[in-house]
Amino acid sequence: MLPSVAVMAQEQAAQDSQDARTLDRVTVTGSLIPQSQIETFTPVTVVTAEDIRARGFASVSDVLQRSSFSTGGVQGAQSSASFTQGAETISMFGLPPGYVKYLIDGRPMANYPALYNGSDTFNNISGIPIDLIERIEILPGGQSSLYGSDAIAGVINVILKKEMNGSSLSIRGGTHSEGGGNSFRASFATGFSSQDGRTNALFGIQYEDRDAIWAYDRDITRQFFTDGTSPPAASRDYLVNSAFTGYVFEDPANCANVTGQFGGTVGLRTRPGFAEPYCGSFYSPGYRTLNNAKEATQLYGNISFDINNSARLYANVLHSEEEVRYHVGSGYTWWGTSVEWGYFYDPEADDFRNLQRAFAPEYMGPGGFANSMNVDESTSTRVAFGIDGALGDSSWDYDVGFTRTDYKLDENGFVRWNDPINNYFIDRVLGPQQGLDPYYGAYPVFSPDYAAFYQPMSAADFRSFTGYATSRSKTVDQMVRFQLTNSDLFQLPGGSAGVAVVAEAGQQEWRYDPHPGYLDGSVWGTTAVSGGGERDRYAVTSELRMPVFDPLTVTLSGRYDAFKPDGGSTIDNTTYSLGLEYRPIESLLVRGKYGTAFRAPTLSDLFQGRSGYYTSVTDYYLCSQLGIEPGDASAQCPSALANRQVFGTQAGNVNLQPIDADVWSAGIVWAPTADLSLTLDYHNWDISDEVTQQSVDGLMRQEYRCRTGIDDINSQLCVTALSQITRNQLNNYVDEVFTPKINVSRQTLEAVTAGVNYELGIGSAGDLLFRGNYTQKISHKYQQYAEDPEVDQLNDPYWSTDPKRKGDMSVTWATDRWATTLYANWFSETPNYRAWLVGNYEAADTGRLGSFTTYNASVSFSPIDELSFSLLVNNLTNKMPPLDTSYPGTSGAPYNSSNFNAYGRAVYLEARYLFGQR
Repeated sequence: MLPSVAVMAQEQAAQDSQDARTLDRVTVTGSLIPQSQIETFTPVTVVTAEDIRARGFASVSDVLQRSSFSTGGVQGAQSSASFTQGAETISMFGLPPGYVKYLIDGRPMANYPALYNGSDTFNNISGIPIDLIERIEILPGGQSSLYGSDAIAGVINVILKKEMNGSSLSIRGGTHSEGGGNSFRASFATGFSSQDGRTNALFGIQYEDRDAIWAYDRDITRQFFTDGTSPPAASRDYLVNSAFTGYVFEDPANCANVTGQFGGTVGLRTRPGFAEPYCGSFYSPGYRTLNNAKEATQLYGNISFDINNSARLYANVLHSEEEVRYHVGSGYTWWGTSVEWGYFYDPEADDFRNLQRAFAPEYMGPGGFANSMNVDESTSTRVAFGIDGALGDSSWDYDVGFTRTDYKLDENGFVRWNDPINNYFIDRVLGPQQGLDPYYGAYPVFSPDYAAFYQPMSAADFRSFTGYATSRSKTVDQMVRFQLTNSDLFQLPGGSAGVAVVAEAGQQEWRYDPHPGYLDGSVWGTTAVSGGGERDRYAVTSELRMPVFDPLTVTLSGRYDAFKPDGGSTIDNTTYSLGLEYRPIESLLVRGKYGTAFRAPTLSDLFQGRSGYYTSVTDYYLCSQLGIEPGDASAQCPSALANRQVFGTQAGNVNLQPIDADVWSAGIVWAPTADLSLTLDYHNWDISDEVTQQSVDGLMRQEYRCRTGIDDINSQLCVTALSQITRNQLNNYVDEVFTPKINVSRQTLEAVTAGVNYELGIGSAGDLLFRGNYTQKISHKYQQYAEDPEVDQLNDPYWSTDPKRKGDMSVTWATDRWATTLYANWFSETPNYRAWLVGNYEAADTGRLGSFTTYNASVSFSPIDELSFSLLVNNLTNKMPPLDTSYPGTSGAPYNSSNFNAYGRAVYLEARYLFGQR
């Protein structure tokens, strides 16, 4: 069977062999047993260091997010005010980010200390030095029988360089044609071997500095949408709102005193459906970051020493330090009376009111919003050492190693201090409290100076009630691992049988300690997740590979995992798999696999404390009582309903059980020539007992459906949804939502993946290399509660806006001195905003956005063997998100940030010099 071009680079892994008898065998991700066949019963896609450079990828997340397997949207730099805006991750096949198992050199990565969406454990892949990577192997499908928990969607193994002959220096700088995002990266790596060849070492360092991209740098995000379903609606930067009559305008100067704010764009504004005006700007959405600023340094070292022909000592360390800076935007930088008091009573107006005031960049001194960015500082250190070799003259190899990763995160959040900010406005606007209201005896009485409310403030005033609050978190993951492998256990008609046995023991720790102000109310308008815990874990794995006869090989694997959390009972799980390889002829492989996979309850699932957060909700139910449909609520419903800030709570559950999955795949590999290979694989998942935590917006929409009779109000779904929402007695407005974690949900998924690799020699003109990958989701169904009907996520835009199909293709032309690559990344049509909002394609203005393709191009020239220069252009045509006119004029980013970004064209120049090569 001829190996495909895509994985021929894996033959370099033969250096991991212990002695000459195994030099013809490699260890492939998806198996623990070294073998001579590259293509096995599990499909593996390899992205080499050369691929990364030629395609212009700037980071590991760039590589993986553009992969055809990465069909799901994730939160990231564009997700303002998300819990992990400074982190980077992916979703394979639209499954949760935590369903991907990440490995570095075959050993698990440590989890990110902060929680994805404030709830889930995941991996941040931004701290891996891209210039020091040998290759990345992507393995779709459940792999828990070999790799344990989390390996449901797939496994990603990042393999770092181990040896180098000489040294390498690389300098890269770039910018975006639309502005912002200027970057610089430098890396140096050097390696040496002792004269007798017994000692090999490599040291590398990478430094990166990148500026932020601000929304005001892009036409599509600098202001409220001008081509939507409603006219652009200016932000309510100075607003007085009545609990019963809507907007109230109380500025005797008609906004004249604040027109200089937000770059001189604040003025007297109105909104449809509201008689009274307010003071606001059409350009406030521009004051947030679209891409984070980042400064990062990674240090890497690897050393090995051959004690003798049968034993080798090895050790490596990867240390990463990152500072990520971002701003959540003006929409989250404000003050209002609703947070502290709900409403206040104005005796002169005989009315219950709220004040709302945004903070303009002019308040923050020179630099504006750049002076109030959040800063995440993280440090990660991964150390591994051990001994491997052969047991005497036997066919048994061993590997005994220890790995420990410490990951620490300090989140320096820009905050408004509760008492100082409230006192500031009491002193200048509200005046002293005059008791409680005469109607309910629950709301404070103030007699505001409204003219003072409509006044700018100085930078000193702003600094008097703002500052930074630091939340500290960490994860620790340490493991002792012992592996025995025999690639020639006994002979079968098809060849040598192989076996691997692995035992693991380790400990995991997670701590999240927010600044006390987030928990005791000292920080205004913001709370945080808290919690922590430890657990011991143990695992035993075995794999048996049997070439039953010449065309057929059978591989069996099984694993037992046990987790013992502090103060809790043991959680355990057993997984297994059966893999088949059938080669009727040398050039054709028919393969299949069936197995089970699981995800253990994470430490945050178990030990997350009952913690709170603030969020804004749209009250679809009360809006519907005013005759406003959900699709129009954000634009037409009163602000007290369309953008109401509420308090939410969430908590862990020590009684959670593992998420289970049955996973199988079947496919073929055809390599009719040494230069051409084609792959086609079908994948199937059945995942049960998922941990569920509803989105707040989804909860509000579900409540609307229950209360209006769309769904049966007596169903388990409705009973649960209504119990999670607390409304006040004054006006039935929402005050609080609760989003607990439970094992209840189930989803099934079917997908097809394909790949093509073709190399064509064109004589003296060089070589052409074609590579392509394609993923199509056939079915994806989700059931939140057992009593509920299945949701078709491929055809229900409310539940999923992911594309059904995604692919990439590259063509490279190379000669002795020149190389050029054109890379295309494509995904199929996706729902527009309106379709997502109403959950169908039948309502007015619903539809699908067309397929989307971007191109990267690179040209490299080597005047001498040791030196190369490269010009790389990402998003060659400067393509922006498609125009989606179904967004309302209240949107400041009228595109789905899970599928698109507004970064535009990026241009990089890179120089690489090799010296000391022998």
